[in-house]
Amino acid sequence: MADPQTPPRSRREFLAALAASPFVTLGAGVFPSPLRAEAAAAGLIGANACILTPESTAGPYYIDPGLIRRDITEDRAGVAMQLRLQVVTADCQPVEGARVDVWHCDAAGNYSGFARQGSDRRVSTKDRTFLRGTQFTEGGGVAVFDTIYPGWYRGRTTHVHYRVFLEETTVLTGQIFFPDALSAYLFQSVPPYNDRTAQRDTVNASDGIARQAGETAYAAIREQPGFYDAALVVGIAPEARPQGARFGGMRPPAG
Repeated sequence: MADPQTPPRSRREFLAALAASPFVTLGAGVFPSPLRAEAAAAGLIGANACILTPESTAGPYYIDPGLIRRDITEDRAGVAMQLRLQVVTADCQPVEGARVDVWHCDAAGNYSGFARQGSDRRVSTKDRTFLRGTQFTEGGGVAVFDTIYPGWYRGRTTHVHYRVFLEETTVLTGQIFFPDALSAYLFQSVPPYNDRTAQRDTVNASDGIARQAGETAYAAIREQPGFYDAALVVGIAPEARPQGARFGGMRPPAG
């Protein structure tokens, strides 16, 4: 039982304690109820935190189609997923008006907008824009995307890419990872994921980018009626100001 004389932790103290929590090392959004409750009380959408460095791996498939939209699914079949990213400062203060781009592969391992897709490199999606989009964070620092659970391709574990812009500069490029157990279940048992004859060759523990990103890059997953809710808190280090891609004239919609 907590000492009634002990003052509540500040947001910064909570973030530091959370980053050092042994539950963080479990990955995959595995956190006890008290920690989740304290995260909610601190205004966080998930009991994970990540103070991110200016440099991170973007991967080869980023394009900016200029699509400000919440639903990025288009015609892609798969298990529905709501992806929520909360952009916060180092002391957990929400960042309003940040631009968040996301992109990921479909159930067959294909990205839109490129030739030579999939593990067999035989699919071209050069004229497509599925599973890509931009949102701007609202008052709580949250950007929401309606999408599908990502598939896999040879050499990589299951992941979603994201890029956060503040003001006119790319602040952060990162990747979100998912529980191996959930991925294995979907890929083996649920169409269209289980339509593939090949078996994935990379899991979280054997993916070098996932290991480098750390356990706090794992989404917290909750099963909801008809979809999975995936949430990640993206903490931005104050010095994270690398040069790179820019807003390209995009701004939050009026109102």
